[in-house]
Amino acid sequence: MANFEVSRIRNIAVVAHGGAGKTSLTEALLFASGSIDRLGSVDSGTSTTDFEPEEIARKITITSSLCFCSWNNHRINLIDTPGFINFIEDTRGCLKAADGAVVIVSAISGVKAETEKIWKYACEYEIPRIVFINKMDKENADFSMAVSEVEKSFDAEAVPLQMPIGAGETFLGIIDLVTMKAITYKSGKAADAAIPSELLIEAQGYRKKLVEKIAESDDALLERYLEGGELTPDEIIKGIKEGSLTRRFIPVACGSAAKNIGIPQLLDTLVLCLPSPAEMVRISPVRGKNPKDGKEVERKVDEKEPFSAYVFKTIADPYAGKLSLFRVYSGTLKADSSVLNSASGTKERIGQVFYLQGKKQVPAQVLGPGEIGVVAKLKDTDTGDTLSDESHPIIFEKVKFAEPIISYAIAPKSKGDEEKVSSGLQRMLEEDPTLRFHRDEETKEMLLSGMGQVHLEVTLERLKRKFGVEVVMKTPKIPYRETIKSPAPRLRAGTKNSPAEGDSMETAG
Repeated sequence: MANFEVSRIRNIAVVAHGGAGKTSLTEALLFASGSIDRLGSVDSGTSTTDFEPEEIARKITITSSLCFCSWNNHRINLIDTPGFINFIEDTRGCLKAADGAVVIVSAISGVKAETEKIWKYACEYEIPRIVFINKMDKENADFSMAVSEVEKSFDAEAVPLQMPIGAGETFLGIIDLVTMKAITYKSGKAADAAIPSELLIEAQGYRKKLVEKIAESDDALLERYLEGGELTPDEIIKGIKEGSLTRRFIPVACGSAAKNIGIPQLLDTLVLCLPSPAEMVRISPVRGKNPKDGKEVERKVDEKEPFSAYVFKTIADPYAGKLSLFRVYSGTLKADSSVLNSASGTKERIGQVFYLQGKKQVPAQVLGPGEIGVVAKLKDTDTGDTLSDESHPIIFEKVKFAEPIISYAIAPKSKGDEEKVSSGLQRMLEEDPTLRFHRDEETKEMLLSGMGQVHLEVTLERLKRKFGVEVVMKTPKIPYRETIKSPAPRLRAGTKNSPAEGDSMETAG
């Protein structure tokens, strides 16, 4: 695998609410770029990134997956993230490794609460975003409704770069509003065509909005535009990129992931509108702290800088061992080398380094700045740790995950499996920072806490599959305690039930 220049790398998270089509879109991007030769699907359980048995059975993304493709001499690293509310914290953690995001909005259901939550996470990291209006081939698809919801929900101006030709059964392709050309699809093959006459006025209106938004960013362009001059294609392209990177507006694309319509144009859009690691530094500089003195340290995205990387995710594999997924920020990481875990102060031996294509490991000899990779069997490294050059240590700020909201008592189905349950769950806690596990000293129950019932059910399904131990969930016991709330009144001698003379009585108090 050839290394790419930093300017030609894109680290992109694919995000949305559950069911919007994130995994289907990721699959379509891989297929359109030639990275895979067969278009898998969620329904058939053949997608590249939803490969865990629990994901295939439930038809949802449970844990983020990595994959990559090449497009127009650019390396695109994709992170397919969960959208179901129980697993959305995993998306939060993986956004730390991304420089941009493709936010999918369904043309049928519009923006959902989970998408708004993820949008806020992206705002925390100052990540530029583009919106892809998906499912234009479905019944009741409404492009203008989806664009309006984007503006209302995200409080930002949405500027379409494309518009659909038809909707539902009549969805045939898209109109490129930059070139003002139509692209129609038949049997998966694209062809240039004239803009349908009934859509020409609408297309011209969208393009006018696009050009005006670009002209507003530059006084000279605005003056020329107001005087009736036209912007050149190069000026429009430059304006789109600057508008996206500065987040003055949200570029909007559209299509159908399931039918692979509009996907090549989306690849062009994300390469244009989303930043390289070098461009992202201008938006959000790479800063951390020196563990020796606590002073702030900055790193340039340059292979000549000291090595530094952030571990944004951990996968517990009973066969391959612990897999640490990391993003290189500066310097280079070579196979068969040693690095410092700046958080724990321990040295880690790096064996082979890999790229991930779903569950497939692709060997890499060296990873440069901006690249995302994985390494196996690091002994003392967890999610959120920083790896760095021993002579130039740095610690990057960890992602703060939400605390668990629900707890269940668990018990092994077979007697004597308590130790297996405990050791297996400890391994799973390594890969899921939102899980908690402990034994209640009063009730003597093992308690597992997480982000929801489905979260815990999936955790126990994976515990059975990976570590061969079954447990049952039940409502936790509540330890009740008795206490004296107030003193009892002292009875007067001679009254009913009073002690006889000479008897003694203790009073509470």
